[in-house]
Amino acid sequence: MRARDWAHPVRPVRREVLTATPEVDEGKPPVLFVPGFGHGAWAFAENWLEHAASRGFPAHAMSLRGHGGSGAAPEATLRAYAHDVVQVAAGLPSQAVLVGHGAGGLVVAHALARYPARAGVMVAPVLGGWGTFGTALRRNPIGTLPAIVGGRLRLSRRQLFSRELPVATARGYAGRLGRAGKRAQWQLLMQRDPEPAVGNPPVLVLGSPDDRVVPAAALRRAARRYGGAPLLFPGMGHDLMLDARWREPIDALLDWLEKIPSR
Repeated sequence: MRARDWAHPVRPVRREVLTATPEVDEGKPPVLFVPGFGHGAWAFAENWLEHAASRGFPAHAMSLRGHGGSGAAPEATLRAYAHDVVQVAAGLPSQAVLVGHGAGGLVVAHALARYPARAGVMVAPVLGGWGTFGTALRRNPIGTLPAIVGGRLRLSRRQLFSRELPVATARGYAGRLGRAGKRAQWQLLMQRDPEPAVGNPPVLVLGSPDDRVVPAAALRRAARRYGGAPLLFPGMGHDLMLDARWREPIDALLDWLEKIPSR
């Protein structure tokens, strides 16, 4: 029983959800992609959404409140973001797989404590804490310092993408980035460990050892939290779903899902 949820419910907001449906229903679980701070559903619609559907998975990508085509929410919190994920997942026709990228991985971790997911996947997860802030400050001081006083956290294209992605394409993607709520950014720094996942679902962590946002050590810590080891893709940037070799991680993710026994 969460008394706060009853006493202070999360304010409703319009939620953007993009969907790609397989041509033939193969009975595979729906996959819900959750973007990180600054990103919207478009980040998965570029490549991963249709690719997952082509492999038989009903695929959905959502925008957190204040992002993409979802309703404005300048005072959004991590609790509100997790609420959005749970509400969208609960509206799908069957038990969903939750896939979170970047800070969306932390949002998914909180959502897993409230929604009995088929499985969870964390893509280059930013799980919060001052260690995350210290890494960001060393690698991108100009883009990180404004976030301390409530400004926008800015990630550069060199942090997000590998050199294989054409510069014009990388600039185009970076130019579409928005911003998270000021309170959510602060909570990312002050984050405590999420509650245990409901039903103990299998959780996969994947990323790149060359990620300039999330170091390899943080990927290993995140995977250990769920009793495993990270699946790594050398030579890729933080935004694996948009980088030049985007097919490799999504195919590995879907291969993993196909091997999970029915629950």
